Amino acid sequence: MSAHPVLILAALLASSAAAAPSIDPQFGDHAVIQRGKPVMLSGIAAPGERVSIAFAGAIRRATADRSGRWTANFPTPPEGGHYRIAVTGADGATASADDVAIGDVWLCSGQSNMEYPLRRTLNGDGEVQGANDPDLRLMKIAQQLSSTAQSRFAKPPSWQRTKPETAKDFSAACYFMVRELRASQKVPIGAIDDSWGGTPIRAWMNEASVAASGGSKDAAIVDLYRTDPGAAVRQFGETWGGWWRSKTGDPPDQEPWHNSDRIAWKPLPSLSYWDSWGPEWKPWIGSIWARDRFDLTAAEAAQPATLTMSAIDDMDQTFVNGVAVGGKNAPMDPRNYAIAAGTLKPGANDIMLFVRNAWGPGGITGPADQFALRFADGHSKPLVSGWQYARIDDSVGQPPNAPWDGSSGVSTIYNAMVAPLGPIGLKGVAWYQGEADVGQPGYDRRLAAWMGNWRSQFRDPSLPFLIVGLAGWGTPVSHPVESGWAALINEQRLAVGRDSRAELASAIDLGEPNDIHPANKQEVGQRLALAAKHVAYPASSGGAVGPKPLQVARSGSGLVISFDKPLQVLSGASANAIELCGPAKAGCRYASAQVSGNMLHIAGDGQAVDRVRYGWSDYPVLNLYDQDMLPVPVFELAVP
Repeated sequence: MSAHPVLILAALLASSAAAAPSIDPQFGDHAVIQRGKPVMLSGIAAPGERVSIAFAGAIRRATADRSGRWTANFPTPPEGGHYRIAVTGADGATASADDVAIGDVWLCSGQSNMEYPLRRTLNGDGEVQGANDPDLRLMKIAQQLSSTAQSRFAKPPSWQRTKPETAKDFSAACYFMVRELRASQKVPIGAIDDSWGGTPIRAWMNEASVAASGGSKDAAIVDLYRTDPGAAVRQFGETWGGWWRSKTGDPPDQEPWHNSDRIAWKPLPSLSYWDSWGPEWKPWIGSIWARDRFDLTAAEAAQPATLTMSAIDDMDQTFVNGVAVGGKNAPMDPRNYAIAAGTLKPGANDIMLFVRNAWGPGGITGPADQFALRFADGHSKPLVSGWQYARIDDSVGQPPNAPWDGSSGVSTIYNAMVAPLGPIGLKGVAWYQGEADVGQPGYDRRLAAWMGNWRSQFRDPSLPFLIVGLAGWGTPVSHPVESGWAALINEQRLAVGRDSRAELASAIDLGEPNDIHPANKQEVGQRLALAAKHVAYPASSGGAVGPKPLQVARSGSGLVISFDKPLQVLSGASANAIELCGPAKAGCRYASAQVSGNMLHIAGDGQAVDRVRYGWSDYPVLNLYDQDMLPVPVFELAVP
C-alpha cells in the first residue's frame, strides 16, 4: 500500500530540516573573532554537501566531510567591525550569525576558583548591576564529559553581550580581567568561561599529553577500561593500595580492606552528610572508613551483582571482601559498581568505603534507600543498617582518583569542553587550577604538557598563558612545616619560568584561611590583566608581573637571593616567612632577611643549609612585595 501524500511531504520536510547547515556556536550570534589572525569558520551540513559561506564581503565554498563538518578560511577583517556570517546549503537552506565582532578572545579555564561566579564576589550585587557593555561578549561552556575527543558540543554554548543577567554567573576572575583589558585596549573582547570545580589538570588535556607528562600508567589503565572495565578497576585498586601503604606503612594484606577488625569502629550516625552528625563534624575536612557487614545465601553469593549507593562527597574508593570494585571523585553522582561473580561469598561479607571530603559539606550524601546489592536474578538486598565508621588521620592526604571517568578522569573534560572549540583564534589563556593536584608531585611537568597541548590545538605555538598561583588556604602556623600546597605553587612557578610565553599571577596573599574560595576576585582579575598587558600586549603600557627570584648565592655566613626587580618589605624591617633548610637532621627554620634593592640578604644561623624557601605553608603571612604591590611568589631554591 502506498504512503499517504501528507506523510510523504512531512518526511521530505523533515529530511530537508535535518540537512540544513549550521554554524558552530563559537562563531554564533554576538561572537568575537580574534583580530590579526586568519579565521577558520566551521559548522555542520549533510555529509558531502556543498555549502557557500559569506563573511565580511568574501565568499568561500566548502564540502562537508563524512561526519558532516565543513570549514572555510577567511582573512581577518579590520578590528572593531561588526559582521554577519551566512551559510547556504545545496538546497538553499540557510544559517546565519549576526553581530559578529572582531577583537580579542580570551579563554579562561580551571577549577572552582575560576568557576567562582561574579555574583558571589566582594560587592557582588554592585558588580553584577554595573555589568553593562555590549562589546564585552561572554560565552560560558556547560559542563560535559566524553571518553573520546568531540568535534562538537553536546550542550552547545552561546555568546552573550554583557549585562547583569548574562554576567552574574560568569567567572568572576575572568570577568574582572577582561573588563580591565576592554578599558585599556579599546576593542571588542570575547571571554570564554570553560571551568569545572574540583578537577585535576589531567582532565583538561588529551591522553597523549597526560602520558607524556608522567601519566602513562593512568593512560594505560584508561585504555584497559575501554575493553575490560573490571580488570581496570582491580588494577587501579592495586595502585590505590600502594598509595595507602606508602602513607601508613601497612604491610600487604593487612590494610583495612583486608583486615577490617583491626579498626576501632563506631556506629555510623546516618547515611547522610557527616555535617549532620554533630557540631564537631561541620568544619571537618578529611576522610573516614565506612563498613557494612551482611550475610548472603549460597545462591546470592554465586551471582554477579551491582552495588548501588548514593553520591559521595567528594570521593570514594570501595572494596567488597578486599577486592576493589569502584571509586569516583564525583560529589553529585550516585555510585553503581559491578561486582564480578566470585567476589561475594556465602555467609558474612564486608563492604569497605574510603570516603574523603576536600571542602564544604562532605561524606555520604544519602538517601539511605539508595544503598543496596542488586543481583543478576533481579532481586535486591537493602544495605541501610549496620554501618560503622572510623575517622582517618588526615596525614594520609589526598588519594589518587580513578582515571577513566568522571570530571577527574584522563581527558574527560578536554574531550567534551575544549576539543569542540577547534582551532579557534585566541589572544591568550587564563588558568586558575591546581587545588585538585595538591599532593601529586610533578605538576610542573603536567602544566607544561597542558600548555603544549592547547597551543597545538589552537595552532599557535606562542599562545600566551596566564597562570594564577594558588591563594593561601589553611591554618596559619608559627613554625616551619611541610606543605603540599606550597609545593604545588612552587611547581607552578617552575613551569612558568621555563616558558617565555607564560606568566604567573600570584594570589598567595589573597586567600582566606577558612575558605578555599576567597571572594576577592577583583584583585585576581587585576593581576591577570597586568600580566596580560605584559605578555600579550607588549606595546601596551601598564603591564606588570610579580617579582621573580633569579638565583641564590652564599655570602659570608648567610645567603643572598637576587630578584628581577626591586623589592620592599611592608610593616617591618625584615621579610617574613623566609626559611633556611638543611639535611634531614638540620630541618627548616625561620631566618632573618632584609631587602636592599633587588637583593634579599638572609642571615645565617650557623647550621647546615642546602635549600632556602619562602611562604612555605598552606596559609603563610607574607610582607615581601615589589614596587607595584605584587607579592613575591612562594618559592624553594637549592643553595649551591
